[in-house]
Amino acid sequence: MARPLGAAGYDRVASALLSTRLPFEAVHRHILHLVPARAGRILDVGSGPGHDAATFAAQGHEVVAVEPTPELRAGARALYAGLAISWLDDSLPELERLTAARPRPFDFILLEGVWAHLTEDERREAFPVLAALLANEGALAISLRHGPAAPGRITHPVTAAETIALAEASGLTTVVNVETGSIQPINVASGVSWTRMAFAKR
Repeated sequence: MARPLGAAGYDRVASALLSTRLPFEAVHRHILHLVPARAGRILDVGSGPGHDAATFAAQGHEVVAVEPTPELRAGARALYAGLAISWLDDSLPELERLTAARPRPFDFILLEGVWAHLTEDERREAFPVLAALLANEGALAISLRHGPAAPGRITHPVTAAETIALAEASGLTTVVNVETGSIQPINVASGVSWTRMAFAKR
């Protein structure tokens, strides 16, 4: 993750993310039906402040939360110390530490607000890695951010068409493709919009 604000500035950004928790059901309303109804294995890639991982863990799921940023990972671990979440220092596109452990497949994989931070080449490299981690009956959910980047962060243009092509090349089919606005006031004011997508194995 880029740090144009400097370490102190990024600490402030991390603190803001940790203290801001958007309604889970509102953010993920387009993909909630794909989350396992019974206890399953969930992978949260780019888990950030850990709010989504915590919700999944509270529902009884076995959760692995991947976050490469030390401030966010440590803050999330402290914030949700009472929940059974495996916090992992790893990053896309390779997820090198996770894949080296040869984990059992995941029933649900979430990438919330992550995909646009990868370059086009990184996204092309990452998709087969994610598809290989997905259980046969599982779902991979990805949100695409459109519009200006948040302060202190860098984003790259991304489209639904590109993402669908990458999914199909990795043996996945599209099950959700919805364009939606933001619910966070700062994003609304900045003109940020989203495409909520989900994929499953053919």
